[in-house]
Amino acid sequence: MRSRFQFVDDHRDGYEVKRLCQVLDVNRSSYYKWLGGAEARAARQHQDRVPAEEIREVHGESGGTYGSPRVTAELRGKGRRVNEKRVARIMRTFSVTGIRLRRRVRTTVPDPAASPVPDLFQRNFSATEPGRKYMGDITYLPLSGGEFLYLATVLDCFSRKVVGWSIADHMRTGLVADALRMAASTRGSLDGAVFHSGHGAQYGSRAFAGLCGRLGLTRSIGDVGTSADNAACESFHASLKRETLQGVRAHGDADTCRRAVFA
Repeated sequence: MRSRFQFVDDHRDGYEVKRLCQVLDVNRSSYYKWLGGAEARAARQHQDRVPAEEIREVHGESGGTYGSPRVTAELRGKGRRVNEKRVARIMRTFSVTGIRLRRRVRTTVPDPAASPVPDLFQRNFSATEPGRKYMGDITYLPLSGGEFLYLATVLDCFSRKVVGWSIADHMRTGLVADALRMAASTRGSLDGAVFHSGHGAQYGSRAFAGLCGRLGLTRSIGDVGTSADNAACESFHASLKRETLQGVRAHGDADTCRRAVFA
C-alpha cells in the first residue's frame, strides 16, 4: 500500500489524484493521511541512519547471516541501548535481512528399551553460576550430494558457551560421548553438574549413562517428541547453520564443512 501511495505522489503533477487513486484502488482520504505524515517519516528516517550503519556493520561482520535478535544482542554487547522492534523495523526499511533455514533432518530417535530419566530442567535453561548445568544435542550438517555430517555439542547454561563438541559421519553413542569428554577436559571436571539432553537413543544408551556416572554427572532428559524441552540447544544449532551455510543448501565436502564449523 505504501508503494501505491508513493506512486500517486510521484505522478500527481501529471494526473488528477482522484483518477490515480481509482486506477490503483486506494482510498483518497488514506492517501492524504499518508501524505500528512511524510514529514514525520522523513524525520524518523533521518534518525534511523546512524543506527542503520551500526546494524549494517554488525550484519556484515556476521557474514550477512544475523537477523534482528542477534543484531540487537551484538549492539547491546557494545553498550548500545536498543530495542529489538526498532532494529527489526530499521532492517526492513534499509533492506538488511538475515538468513533462514529451510530443511530439517530428524536427529532424535528415542530408544524404547532405555531406562527412564527425569526432566530436571523443566525448560529452565538458565543457571546462576558456570559449571552447574549443561545441555547437549545433535544436529545435521548437509553436504553436497545429499550426504550429512553430524555435530554434537555441549553448552554451559550459564554462559551458553560451547565447552565440548564432536563431528562425525554417524550418530552413534560415540559422537555424543566424545563431545562430553571434550567438555570434561575443557572444564577440568563435570562432577556434581547436571547434563540435559533430548530423548535420542545416543543419550539414553547404557554406554552414555556409564560415562555420565564416571564423570559425576546427573542426567536429565526432556519428553519424547517435545522440541521445546531442549530449545536452547536447538536455537544455537539453528544460528550456527545460518552463519556457516550463509543461504546455501550444503557445505560442499566434509573437509570444508569441518573447517567452517571449527572457524
